[in-house]
Amino acid sequence: MKRIVIFASGGGTNAENLIRFFQNDANVAVIQVLTNNPRAKVLERCKILNVKTLTFNREAFSKTNDVLNILKTSKPDLIVLAGFLWKIPEFILAEFSNKVINVHPALLPKYGGKGMYGMHVHEAVVKAKETETGITIHYVNEHYDEGAIIFQAKCDVNSDDSAADVAIKIHELEMKYFPKVVNDVLKKSSSEEISKN
Repeated sequence: MKRIVIFASGGGTNAENLIRFFQNDANVAVIQVLTNNPRAKVLERCKILNVKTLTFNREAFSKTNDVLNILKTSKPDLIVLAGFLWKIPEFILAEFSNKVINVHPALLPKYGGKGMYGMHVHEAVVKAKETETGITIHYVNEHYDEGAIIFQAKCDVNSDDSAADVAIKIHELEMKYFPKVVNDVLKKSSSEEISKN
């Protein structure tokens, strides 16, 4: 059984989509959702879906080994960032090398980096008069949005699109592709493990 731990900070639609995608899968399960936001809507979604949650503060995440120890106990095969806004500490990345992935709401390397999340990204895309944007699913390293790209999907940006219009298109891409790509990454890591043995 492959184990996924999700980190989320907000509404949790991507987290819910992932949980539902793997709900009846005999080989993969979302075992826990961790959040830095005690008021995050993702907590309500997880309660309904019967998935364990844990809330932590910045000290537990960055200054101590509290969150790291929780992850070591959970033994995830993959850590998925689904709308999680904090930078992952290097000591967690070192422990889970090539096991942390993120979805970014733009076509990296464009519109990435510190402060580029959510509507900030869509507003920047519209302001720059881009004709296309999309999502990037990538491995997480010590720099914001600079890890190796796993997958990208594009959508058109029309000249009269607002940032809110772009957000809807991006959300549709996330809903369609994110769970499938997570599944593919897990399958790939399984086949690599088999070939090593």
